[in-house]
Amino acid sequence: MTIPYSFELFPPRSASAELSLWDTIQVLAATGPDFMSVTYGANGSSRKSSLQVLTYLLEQTPVHPLAHLTCVGSSHFEANRLVREFLDAGITSFLALRGDPPAGVSEDDQFLGDLGSASELVQLIHRVQAERAQYATGFGGRIPEHRARVRVAVAAFPNGHPRSRRTNQDLDTLMAKEVSGATMAITQLFFHAEDYLGFVADARAFGVTIPILPGLMPATSPVRLERILELTGERRPGALSRALHASDSPDEQLSIGIEHSTALAREIIDGGAPALHLYSFNQHQAVVSVLDELNLINQSKETV
Repeated sequence: MTIPYSFELFPPRSASAELSLWDTIQVLAATGPDFMSVTYGANGSSRKSSLQVLTYLLEQTPVHPLAHLTCVGSSHFEANRLVREFLDAGITSFLALRGDPPAGVSEDDQFLGDLGSASELVQLIHRVQAERAQYATGFGGRIPEHRARVRVAVAAFPNGHPRSRRTNQDLDTLMAKEVSGATMAITQLFFHAEDYLGFVADARAFGVTIPILPGLMPATSPVRLERILELTGERRPGALSRALHASDSPDEQLSIGIEHSTALAREIIDGGAPALHLYSFNQHQAVVSVLDELNLINQSKETV
């Protein structure tokens, strides 16, 4: 059985990181992913560099680029302008995120701007695309009979969003995103197959029908694992944690992380996962090794 897969990248933070990223993108692109997503900093902190990476994907690879967008600090006017800028550049896939408060800002402060939820951002993306398409003309000045619909992904949280106040709130929120026009969901990182499979089963019972892609990141060092747990609040994977902390060899730690992610991917694929979304951390070795172990490289040509 073959399934599609995709990767997440983030904009480079230095000139040396930029050169390394172009090489990484070429290696990842050669494996045949369905798409690559590029993160976007709150308040537009990485707008220029995000668009640069997205444009590189569009012009220098055969891979479909997907742009992250957040509600944080964005007015309707600014969000509308940004979506148009991405569409004008040829970007037609988005990941609509509510976003987290910037560092030093509490949840109680007004940090979101005009857009209060990812659902509102999903609606805005579709509205901007529809309004823009009205003025698009085909060959000879004719209005095209068929216009490409943008793909809008949203986030999903198998173990609950940190701000969720009740068990079904995450399902309510995901359903609202689908009703608003989301075409697929990508989950936050997780380390236990039952977390993803149980969440998907609950979502289907709740009425959610869009594909829910599992998000995986190989934890290839104790430092990486601890950082992931700090950022996400996920349940600690005991066996993986003990194995990583017991080793002093970077090569052995890399192998441990790859082995864990490969086993996790196999289990969720067997459980019905429609695709894999791999958080690459702008490095190719671990994620490509996982795909190679799964025998998926150059076999994934479907679109989710």
